[in-house]
Amino acid sequence: MLPWFDNDKFPLFLAPMAGVTDVTFRTICKELGADVMVTEFVSAEGIIRRDDRTRKYTEFHEGQRPVGVQLFGADGERMGEAAKKIIDWKQPDFIDINFGCPVSKVVSKNGGSSLLKDCPLLASVASGVAKAVGDQVPVTAKIRVGWDEKSINATEVCETLVDCGMQQIAIHGRTRSQGYRGEANWNIIDECARSVSVPIIGNGDITCGEDIEKRKNSTAVSGLMIGRAAMQNPWIFREAKHYLETGEHLPPITIEERWLLIIRHCTLATQSDRYGGEEKHTIMAMRSRLMAYCKGFSGAKALRQKLCQVVSVTELEDIAANHLAGRYDNVVAE
Repeated sequence: MLPWFDNDKFPLFLAPMAGVTDVTFRTICKELGADVMVTEFVSAEGIIRRDDRTRKYTEFHEGQRPVGVQLFGADGERMGEAAKKIIDWKQPDFIDINFGCPVSKVVSKNGGSSLLKDCPLLASVASGVAKAVGDQVPVTAKIRVGWDEKSINATEVCETLVDCGMQQIAIHGRTRSQGYRGEANWNIIDECARSVSVPIIGNGDITCGEDIEKRKNSTAVSGLMIGRAAMQNPWIFREAKHYLETGEHLPPITIEERWLLIIRHCTLATQSDRYGGEEKHTIMAMRSRLMAYCKGFSGAKALRQKLCQVVSVTELEDIAANHLAGRYDNVVAE
């Protein structure tokens, strides 16, 4: 049994999301109650080449544990070699294999969810990593329910992965062809959880404490993974835990508290080397994150126009002050 399930714990995972779940965002989510973290996915080939840009995606702080590093690739032996290097560098709590990413540039390299179409290759990759490092750290996997609606094979894939030594499997309840459209198929996730002996982590359409209570009580999953909802609302972990414990909702997060966290996130990002260390480049890289945080804010059109041009934390602080003063309300963006 993996330690994050000890004493009947029902852990909440922060889903790995490329360009989102970097060290800074993981720090914030951990503070707000996320139990288990997974890094952005990293290329096994990049790790083997010791590419510095790839290597920085494996970074994490001790306070984020338990944390896993997620790898993608299509060669089991090379994946195992990369996993060994990561363990030598960082000693993560587990190695996770990405069999779920739907992004074309990953799929085109025969990585991510493309392996759902080729179970023998998927098994080779999983076995290669498990044989290489399974005696040092647990090896886990993340999948989707299938490639498309005509080839939903998550139950078969889960059974294969368990046979290959995976000790935990996270399942996103959509097919690769769906991307993030439509609804997650929780019936398939539940079926998988009841068919294999390792913990299954459910993922898809988790937006609040009520969603978490529903999936915990109506399926056999051992934990839940939250992705896109955390981008706009990282408080979801704290809110969900409070709801599970008390059946009551916490008061809504105030607009002032939201701005404080937004500014803190950007400040921490500029202090890291994730985007090269230059404030302007960091804030420009954060613009899409700012849009997610500010979704639903009043004066949204004018606010978005400002955020599309922001280049410094000081400028962001001015935007926040003006927004809190209501200066963007009823303003028509040019």
